[in-house]
Amino acid sequence: MNSVAIIILNWNGIEDTLTCIDSLLLQTYKDFRIVVVDNGSDKASLTALKKLQQQYKEGVEVIYNSKNLGFTGGVNTGIKWAIENEFEYIALFNNDAIADKGWLAALVSAIEPKAIAIATGQLLHIDGQTIDSTGELYSNWGLPFSRNRNEPTVSAPTEKDFVFGATGGATLYRTTLFHEIGLFDDAFFAYYEDADLNFRAQLAGRRAIYTPEAIAYHKQGATSKKLPGFTIYQNFKNMPLVLLKNVPTGIFVTVGTRFYLIYILSFWKAVAKGNGFPALKGVIASFILGFGALKKRQQIQKSKKVSTEYIKNILYADLPPEQTGMRRLRRIVTGRV
Repeated sequence: MNSVAIIILNWNGIEDTLTCIDSLLLQTYKDFRIVVVDNGSDKASLTALKKLQQQYKEGVEVIYNSKNLGFTGGVNTGIKWAIENEFEYIALFNNDAIADKGWLAALVSAIEPKAIAIATGQLLHIDGQTIDSTGELYSNWGLPFSRNRNEPTVSAPTEKDFVFGATGGATLYRTTLFHEIGLFDDAFFAYYEDADLNFRAQLAGRRAIYTPEAIAYHKQGATSKKLPGFTIYQNFKNMPLVLLKNVPTGIFVTVGTRFYLIYILSFWKAVAKGNGFPALKGVIASFILGFGALKKRQQIQKSKKVSTEYIKNILYADLPPEQTGMRRLRRIVTGRV
């Protein structure tokens, strides 16, 4: 069995992709193959990728999608290839990120215990001064968020610990996890698909671990910045889907009530800032996709292997730190900080 397939998704970002690959080729852990999935890019990207494949025939595989399938469809293409070629682990790595040379070795070491299916590390912003993520959490307000985001790098946890999940941008997965819970949900296209996968993994009793030794650097949003309104649309479309599919029945009303309060307030905030059109599109799309999410929910909840109480106990028991506006409103209404 092969060891690690590192999947990189490229969509008209060939300069970032080549820099990313250069950092991965320097890894101290050597038993891996880079799999670049091109998502229907322009001619410049295709020409560069063909040269790359010729240069690294044994180390780099390039798969070409005929159109942009989004993050979910793109990485699923690579995951299917890795499964067919019997890789033990699958790593996802953003094309606008750079890996420290010990990144992969640290993740492989951390994921060795069989109960662990996801391993992640310090994903820092590109300047190395602040944090993008040290693992992903899910709030009992129905909101996924990145732990330690925008905090100084010195704030990152210095010991291994369990987290709710991990960002799809620099994470190692045990391949058997995808056999057990399925691939990323194509309904998401981009954004919060990793939160959905994290939740499904937790419901299946599979754990995620953070290790500080795995370090990578991320530009953050290099692709989405090319598409005005895209992030807002995807956020409003996808956040409810995570809730509808995954939050267990016993806590659904409590978590759902809190979530939709924030969701409605966030919508009007988007309108006030001139982003009402993409927000409204996202709300409508979420309503339509919600019917499919509820069908998927039936199977997910039927097959869950942990108790509702377990899930309740591992949720972040407050508003996410970045919800400063909601905290102010809560303080005014209830007096609670």
